[in-house]
Amino acid sequence: MKCTACPRACGAVRAERPGFCGVGSAFTVARAALHRWEEPCISGKNGSGTVFFSGCNLCCAFCQNFEISHGCFGREITDERLCEIFDELIAQGAHNLNLVNPSHYAERLARVLRDYRSPVPVVWNSSGYESVETLRALEGLVDVWLPDFKFSRPDKALAYAGAADYPETALAAILEMKRQQPRDVFEDGLLRRGVIVRHLILPKNTNSSVEILRLIADRFGPDTIVSLMAQYTPCGDLSRFPELRRPITAREYEKVLSALEGLGFSNAYVQEREAADAQYIPPFDLTGV
Repeated sequence: MKCTACPRACGAVRAERPGFCGVGSAFTVARAALHRWEEPCISGKNGSGTVFFSGCNLCCAFCQNFEISHGCFGREITDERLCEIFDELIAQGAHNLNLVNPSHYAERLARVLRDYRSPVPVVWNSSGYESVETLRALEGLVDVWLPDFKFSRPDKALAYAGAADYPETALAAILEMKRQQPRDVFEDGLLRRGVIVRHLILPKNTNSSVEILRLIADRFGPDTIVSLMAQYTPCGDLSRFPELRRPITAREYEKVLSALEGLGFSNAYVQEREAADAQYIPPFDLTGV
């Protein structure tokens, strides 16, 4: 079957050759472990049960998980092994199952999740570059949507990720996520159902960040949970993008934070600039795979 699972609609027969995402039809996983550096309502005390999928349907030039998104490092596993990994993470005390960069496996994950029936919330942790039709096939299977909203401008999306359609595609995807989970439901400080929209501040791109925050407030309301991330660390080959070869400055950080406050967001997580450190990038060493 030709793959049309994501907005790239590359048409690859992934059982025979990799798609645009760089991987075939079988799950390829680089790490599965408790993760304590997500938003507090995701990580909680015990940690989030993260499963890092290899390959990517967006492939941003600056990706901090470059080794697995572009390099596709990981191990192929069966559906049965993935379910065992879920069980192992839950046995370790995971508050949720956090599927990191799952979009290019959406159809296969839908089949697995229908049978697995997780006893803890399922988190869909993605780039936001999603097909609405594919998201609808996941209805009732995902409890917490955790999309990025990376770019507001087609020229930036084209330059950094080769996806000029990213802004309107991500907006439509988040609208569908909000339709599926219209209310944010917390229990003991943990998000059990709902949507958190993440945005990573990029150096020399603060006007875009302000535009994104304004779009979120206008389209989804200032009560939308926003996670403003300051952890940008230069990774990968940035020879074409000299503006991305440094972390954000204090002035850039304060400008975007001021916009967040000015737009009246009532539910926001704001990451400290100290998070811009390679030590916070998890080791992709097949732990738990």
